[in-house]
Amino acid sequence: MEFKQRYFIHVAYSGKNYNGWQVQKNGISIQETLNHALSTLLQNKINVLGCGRTDTGVHAESYYAHFDLTDLNIVHNKNSLIKKLNGFLPSDIVIFDLIPVQKESNARFSAISRTYEYRISRVKNPFNNDFTYGYYGNLDIHILNEASKILYDYSDFTSFSKLHTKTQTNFCKISEAGWMQTLDVLTFRITADRFLRNMVRAIVGTIMDAGRGKMTLQDLRNIIESKNRSAAGTSVPAQGLFLVDVRYPDDIFLS
Repeated sequence: MEFKQRYFIHVAYSGKNYNGWQVQKNGISIQETLNHALSTLLQNKINVLGCGRTDTGVHAESYYAHFDLTDLNIVHNKNSLIKKLNGFLPSDIVIFDLIPVQKESNARFSAISRTYEYRISRVKNPFNNDFTYGYYGNLDIHILNEASKILYDYSDFTSFSKLHTKTQTNFCKISEAGWMQTLDVLTFRITADRFLRNMVRAIVGTIMDAGRGKMTLQDLRNIIESKNRSAAGTSVPAQGLFLVDVRYPDDIFLS
């Protein structure tokens, strides 16, 4: 019986030119691009499975995927292989590392937390257009943070989930949620054990309604408790969203 070693691949990418992570029939994806590069250089048919499905235009500063390979010598030539892969890949995708892991490890299901940031440009800046959402109206940062604290009181986030998904549960445990201002960029940071499709962008759009005085903090509670997506605010644009961290148990890594 042929033995296969499982590897995690640690990457970052700009989502600007891609139809999201997952292979699509109608456009190029991050997954397809990585599959092609790995299959070409490793001379094996490789299909990477990712830690999550980022949507069209969403970016990742830290993303993990896994794949299996029969060649056990990949680690010994790792630095050379990473250099070749980065030379082969387009400039908007970079590989940081290739890590052997326990055979049952899964980039998606073994993750214990994920962290996203949503970045809002508060002044017009043409160089921020692809990586922030430009919003120049009034926002009360104190109210934004008070609204974010309300998220800790709940676990069912159906009101912020994309409709008609195949997700079996809409329960998530949020461990971090808050806003911070750095120079001209306002950033919302959120960590949870899992996220629903479109959840972060829907949360940001809804909390921004509170920050500009369009609804109260009690209204936010009512929206969450309604479990009705149409009650929540409009999702903010994709280009401001970044996956910035994914955490795993230490014991799944072999090196």
